[in-house]
Amino acid sequence: MDRSRPLTRRPLVALLTAAALAATSMTALSSAARAADADLARNGGFESGLDGWTCTAGTTVNAPVHSGTSALKATPSGADNARCSQTVTVEPNAQYTLAGHVRGSYVHLGASGTGTTDVSTWTQSAPDWQQLTTTFRTGPATTRVTIHLHGWYGTGAYHADDITLTGPGGGTEQPPAPPTGLRTGTVTSTSVALSWSPVTGATGYAVYRDGTRIRTVSGTSATVTGLSPATAYAFQVAAVNDAGESARSATVTATTTAPDSGGDSGLPPHALVGYLHASFANGSGYTRLADVPDSWDVIDLAFGEPTSVTSGDIRFDRCPASECPGVESDAEFKAAIKDKQAAGKKVLISIGGANGQVQLTTTAARDTFVSSVSKIIDEYGLDGLDIDFEGHSLSLNADDTDFRNPRTPVIVNLISALKTLKARYGDDFVLTMAPETFFVQLGHQYYGTGKWGGQDPRAGAYLPVIHALRDDLTLLHVQDYNSGPILGLDNQYHSMGGADFHIAMTDMLLTGFPVAGDANNVFPPLRADQVAIGMPATTNAGNGYVSPAEVTKTLDCLTKRTNCGSYTPHGTWPGLRGLMTWSINWDRFGGWEFQRTFDGYFG
Repeated sequence: MDRSRPLTRRPLVALLTAAALAATSMTALSSAARAADADLARNGGFESGLDGWTCTAGTTVNAPVHSGTSALKATPSGADNARCSQTVTVEPNAQYTLAGHVRGSYVHLGASGTGTTDVSTWTQSAPDWQQLTTTFRTGPATTRVTIHLHGWYGTGAYHADDITLTGPGGGTEQPPAPPTGLRTGTVTSTSVALSWSPVTGATGYAVYRDGTRIRTVSGTSATVTGLSPATAYAFQVAAVNDAGESARSATVTATTTAPDSGGDSGLPPHALVGYLHASFANGSGYTRLADVPDSWDVIDLAFGEPTSVTSGDIRFDRCPASECPGVESDAEFKAAIKDKQAAGKKVLISIGGANGQVQLTTTAARDTFVSSVSKIIDEYGLDGLDIDFEGHSLSLNADDTDFRNPRTPVIVNLISALKTLKARYGDDFVLTMAPETFFVQLGHQYYGTGKWGGQDPRAGAYLPVIHALRDDLTLLHVQDYNSGPILGLDNQYHSMGGADFHIAMTDMLLTGFPVAGDANNVFPPLRADQVAIGMPATTNAGNGYVSPAEVTKTLDCLTKRTNCGSYTPHGTWPGLRGLMTWSINWDRFGGWEFQRTFDGYFG
């Protein structure tokens, strides 16, 4: 977007005295308190393969091992932390110790569902076997706990062996038999309905998609949502009870239908998105958040910027009164955010912009990005995050040629950071992106440096980020402005200035497109409800302004397949989410023309 403008050390004697007292107490209690303790982890040495464990990217190996003949090896990818877990039957109000030996970088060992405080311990680097240990106490009603291991996104393989969970046993009940009769029901572009026969002794069922456990249900049916259109998926289910999980059922497959609208983002069916100049002033003038009209459904606060390009440390500094006359106080600003949210609007922090280059070249920068962005979100009570990385923020290394499996640190670390933020704030976290066409649609023709080198490494560099986060992405609104000519799916170049450009660029997102011209390497389509079209609000806001008539023509063609010009789209998408503009300030400067066009079309 254009923005014209110390640890305290205890004495050694005290530590030794405390340790001696603790040892005396433990000796006195050990025979009585631990008489009933047992190792409850099933196949903790992985001598029986992955029996008892559910892993997203794990296998067993014969070397290196800590003891016995086998150990776990799991390899995280840019979009998966290679989690392995099992559910164990425990007793309420009991103390447990979880331990295991691990090797590798960023290896985590933990327990969830404890009924008290879930625990986790980890090592940043273990070049040889290192023991991790943590303890927890179960809640008054807790009978089952999940123990788990995982690495970190894109940081290489880890190994684990001799996992133990020591404490009072939870009974001798056996896991149920695997379910039978798994079948598919209604299939849409984003969902598949499943049903199966009941299993005696089951208290619930775990649903797996492409080998990954995605949810548990109490009944014998489930509808899996959030899928990509025109994509094949494989499903299995397993029965569960207090003793654990059964083997998985036979696999059934289903292919989702052609793309259309779907999903539930908390937004209205058609949404108006705009950027509010909250940290700077320019010729458009300052606009108070409370004065933004109700037509705006998503308000992106522009911008959060890094302290340096590679620090990952994002700061949001509100515009000072000397630069922005009439700027509200922090208290008024925060109150306006709450008022907007009470009215059903989403207020996000947008990171980047034309002056905010962000390169997460290291895992340290990644972690700083997560913590600093979280601090902004928490301070202002925001609904989520908009990624507006421009310029040289994202580029692809020469050996990074597969958008499905990125290898470049700035890409891998950004994906990891965004997944961490999504996991931290949950399903209601709003995640949007505003890349330029150079980073998305140009990938149809060029991707990175190319097979023979020499190309701009930034070409298509957003594609791996979008793809890895497509299940978490609320909105993608590509900037259809400040753009050069782009090759469309009709093999013709399209330039800014009219409806055809917006139609062609949006059709690529909703239809999918070959990457770097390779018909065997297709970037899958996004759902229509995930896509808004980015346009400048006025001629002052950026190159590529189009008149209200051309905006209407664009929407007619994409949502009704009427009023199309020289470009014919590959489908009709009445569920297209809406429009994005740079910016709310410039639209106010222009008499709210963009807002009025949106309101006039969608009502």
